[in-house]
Amino acid sequence: MLTGLFMYVKVFLVGGVICAIAELIEIKTKITPARILVLFLMVGAVLGGFGIYNYLVEWAGAGATVPITGFGNALARGAIEGAKSNGLFGAIGGGLMATSAGVAVSIGLSYMVSFFTSSKSKKS
Repeated sequence: MLTGLFMYVKVFLVGGVICAIAELIEIKTKITPARILVLFLMVGAVLGGFGIYNYLVEWAGAGATVPITGFGNALARGAIEGAKSNGLFGAIGGGLMATSAGVAVSIGLSYMVSFFTSSKSKKS
């Protein structure tokens, strides 16, 4: 029971720290949220490419895989595995194969949510 609770705490803290870092970057600098998103994706891909991010994933589980850094890690890991088996084209296909399920679910859920919500323009 206690080990399960400890895992939830680890997941919450690691995911929270990743999101807090992004929030601090947004508050303290003039970097836009879209650029922060790309920055974190690239950080996850670079750390995943060197095998460093995998240690965090093993320790924190979903706390490290759910944020956008986990998506970058999955892209890098898939590209490396694809390159090992099929060369350059395998690198491209491997990254796409590794992340395709997450992208498909995101698109599908976004489409479903669009039926129940309506967008509104920001007032200047």
